[in-house]
Amino acid sequence: MAAIIATAPSAARDRDLHNRALVRGWLYFVLLVLLALVLVGGATRLTHSGLSITEWQPIHGVIPPLNDAEWQEEFQRYQQIPQYTELNKGMSIEAFKSIFWWEWVHRILARCVGVVLALPLLFFWATRRIERGLGPKLVGILLLVGLQGAIGWWMVASGLVDRVSVSQYRLATHLTIAAMIFTATMVVARGLAPHSEPAADRSTQRLAGFIVLLALIQIYLGGLVAGLHAGLSYNTWPLMDGKVIPADLLLLKPAWLNFFENPKTVQFVHRLGAYTLFVVALWHMVAPWRRQPGTTHTRRATLLFLLVLAQALIGIGTLLMQVPLHMALTHQGFALIVLGFAAAHWRGTKGAYSLPTEIAVRS
Repeated sequence: MAAIIATAPSAARDRDLHNRALVRGWLYFVLLVLLALVLVGGATRLTHSGLSITEWQPIHGVIPPLNDAEWQEEFQRYQQIPQYTELNKGMSIEAFKSIFWWEWVHRILARCVGVVLALPLLFFWATRRIERGLGPKLVGILLLVGLQGAIGWWMVASGLVDRVSVSQYRLATHLTIAAMIFTATMVVARGLAPHSEPAADRSTQRLAGFIVLLALIQIYLGGLVAGLHAGLSYNTWPLMDGKVIPADLLLLKPAWLNFFENPKTVQFVHRLGAYTLFVVALWHMVAPWRRQPGTTHTRRATLLFLLVLAQALIGIGTLLMQVPLHMALTHQGFALIVLGFAAAHWRGTKGAYSLPTEIAVRS
C-alpha cells in the first residue's frame, strides 16, 4: 500500500511533464508558422503586392482565381485603385498574377495561424492537457490573432482609396501586433520548458524584460521606416546625410508629426533605437557575469547580445546596399528571432511555471 502511495505523485508528475512537452511542441510549431507569415508579409510589402487583393473574404478568399475569366475579374478590381492608376497603369495580367500570389499566400498563412492555434487548443482542452491558469493565456493569444486579421484588412483598406500604398501607422501597428503574438507564444512555450537553474535575481529579470520592450519598440519603428520607404534614402553609416545629427529633423509642424511622417526623422529615430538596444543588451551581458558568472542566465544574456550585434550588422548592411529584397527580409526575420530569444530569455530568468502536482502539494 505504501509503495502505491509513493509512486502516485511520481506518475502524476510524469503525466504533467508529458502534457507540457506536447503543448510546448505545438507552440513551437505555431512560432514557425508565425515566422513564415512575417517573412512572406515582408516580401509582400517589398514587392508592392499588398494591395493586389482588394476585398476581404475570410472564407471565399481561400480559393484563388481558377480560370481566365476569374483572373480578369480580379485584375479589373485592382485597376480601380490608385496604385494601378497612378503607378502601375498598363501592367500586364501576368505581372498582376505575380503580385497577387504574394498577397494570397500571405493571407493563407494568416488563416493557417488561426487554424494551428484553434484546433489543437480545442483538442488539448478537451483531453485535459491544458493546465489551470494556462487556458486564459492561450485564449488571449488566439483572440489577438483574430484581432490581427481585422487589423490586416484595416491596413490594406488605407491604400485602396486615396493612397498608392498603405498607411505607415497601420503597417507599423500590424507588424507590432504580429510581434506581440510571437512574443506571447514564446513566453508561454518557454514557461512550460524545463529549467536547469532557479530564477535569476530581480535586477537581471527586470533588465531582460526591458530588452523585450525595447525590441518591440524597435520593430514598431521599423514598421514606420518600411511604411515611409525611409530606408531607401540616407544610405550611409555611421553618418546620416553627412552628419551625426542630420538637419531638418523637425521640419514638419507640429513637431511631433516628424516622428511618424518625416522619413529622415523616422530613420534617425530607428537608428537611435538600435543604438539603445545594443547598449542595454551589452550591459545586460556584462552585469550578470559580474554577479552570477557561469550560470545559464549569464550564458543566455551573452547569446542575446551576440544576436543583437548580428542584427545591427544586418541592418547596417541592408541600409548601405539600399534595401535589396534578400537583405530586407533577413533583417525583418532576424528581428523576430532576436525578439523571440529575448522573450524566451526573460521567461527563463523567472523560472518555469509550477507543475500542477507541485501546486496541489503546496495547497
